Amino acid sequence: MRDIATRLAQWQSDSMPYALATVISVSGSAPRLPGAAMAVSADGEAVGSVSGGCVESAVYELCREVLSSGRCVRTSFGYSDDDAFAVGLTCGGVIEVFVSCAVPGSVVDALVRGESVATAQVLDESGSMLMVGGIGASGTTGFADLDTVLADEALAMLDSGASGIRSVRCRPDLEVFVSSYASKPLLLIFGAIDYAGALARLGSFLGYRVTVCDARPVFATPARFPDADEVVVEWPHSYLARTEVDSRTVVCVLTHDAKFDVPLLKVALRLPVAFVGAMGSRRTHVDRLRRLREVGLEEAELARLRSPIGLDLGARTPEETAVAIAAEFVAVRRGGSAVPLAASSGPIHHDYAASPSVFA
Repeated sequence: MRDIATRLAQWQSDSMPYALATVISVSGSAPRLPGAAMAVSADGEAVGSVSGGCVESAVYELCREVLSSGRCVRTSFGYSDDDAFAVGLTCGGVIEVFVSCAVPGSVVDALVRGESVATAQVLDESGSMLMVGGIGASGTTGFADLDTVLADEALAMLDSGASGIRSVRCRPDLEVFVSSYASKPLLLIFGAIDYAGALARLGSFLGYRVTVCDARPVFATPARFPDADEVVVEWPHSYLARTEVDSRTVVCVLTHDAKFDVPLLKVALRLPVAFVGAMGSRRTHVDRLRRLREVGLEEAELARLRSPIGLDLGARTPEETAVAIAAEFVAVRRGGSAVPLAASSGPIHHDYAASPSVFA
């Protein structure tokens, strides 16, 4: 929902009623993950998507019905072999959608501000919603005992970035959809070179908060990297050591200069980040490993280093190289094999477990 929050905020400012359709579960080769959302205003405007196009028309009509009735609706869409004209997913998967009336303004405002929040919505005709985040909890499900349990569970799911349907023992007749809206993951690019500019542009497009860092002030300027959220003039290892990172953070070292690389990688390879990659030739990589061993890194730590960075796309230009690098860290984050889909078998999407859980 974060990707359409700005438009929802405008509708709310204009007192425009709207309905929101949210993907609450998927199975098989579904095109969108839980949390994907589509909204339809009272005057017929639609924003967002729940299926990439397969069932948008049917969901649009459901939103119109909810706007008219004021009652939430829960339904599923899947492929039908028996009816070629049935509304469903051509990919063969199944998505479950929950359509509700406008969400609380506090939720939309928090998403527009880029805050890390999670929502817990009761999957019944009321669609009542609780929001939790760094500032505490707001809203209510209508049940005080349920609010207390959900606040803790939603915070835990927000911490891991998880979304999904949850059953609640204290209210066995209810199911709840918890949707996590974590802050943007970090893409930390070290080395203010042309490749960094292309990678910053692509990282921003992929939804990362991008920082470019270099110790040389003549190269590390906002004018050279307009797509970066932040340009830092500082020794890379010092900057990384004082920066708060998490399990989604991507570190790309593009300097291929030992005086920058070695102290930086010594810090990076001991941090709980998702990806550490370094640019350079294979000869540079061998020399870099030798230097890192000399400063005390163990083999298990060195095994985390992805170098030379990027997938083998035959890339030449900075833009092509940025695609190769981004493709590698996306594959690592999502659990992809990085081989052509036509040459592989099994599920296309690797990073979502659809099984619901039960909590006290």
